[in-house]
Amino acid sequence: MPERTNEDLLREQYFRLLPDIHKVVSYLDAEIRYRTREILQRMKPHEQLVIESRVKECESAVESLRRRQQEGGTFDPEKLGSYSLLDLPDLAGVRVLVFPRAKLNEVNDLLAALFTGWIPNPVPDDKGGLLSHKYVGRCQDVSCKINAEYQVVPMLIGLFWKVEHSAMYKFRKVANSKEMQNYRANVHGALLRFETEFENFVENIDQ
Repeated sequence: MPERTNEDLLREQYFRLLPDIHKVVSYLDAEIRYRTREILQRMKPHEQLVIESRVKECESAVESLRRRQQEGGTFDPEKLGSYSLLDLPDLAGVRVLVFPRAKLNEVNDLLAALFTGWIPNPVPDDKGGLLSHKYVGRCQDVSCKINAEYQVVPMLIGLFWKVEHSAMYKFRKVANSKEMQNYRANVHGALLRFETEFENFVENIDQ
């Protein structure tokens, strides 16, 4: 019988944890939808608030944990069974996409007041500013061991990230190259400029 590996053990752990992960995602999604319903009802026709939930897939979770290791991004076979997916901060996740950005802080402030104690981990832009809000914590009423995250993201940026992730997931060297980092920063800048000019245009029309 082949010797079991750390990856084998982590995959087994993943499927043991999966029911709890689904419970956390459902709870987090429901809470955020309920709390943001008044903002959604007050939105103008061109404004949008979209909530997306996800459970981190098994292989993605194992790969994420592998990349976090100090041993050159690999699992040490001498430490068999010493790794745990519970060390990941994002087994469960919800992303709140907001357009335009004028609504971003309103949504963020509302949720931050709800999820007190969650650790902020904002995503910076290439100039040191804020690209999106992100928080990591636990839904103690559902599970005291599953780490989850929620993000409040400008919609255009969030949709670009979705496409980028699908395209670059298996091409880490390409995604992390200096050239691609520059292209990514240019896309971020262009999307944010589009949104700013759109907001200015709408504001002038409403006056």
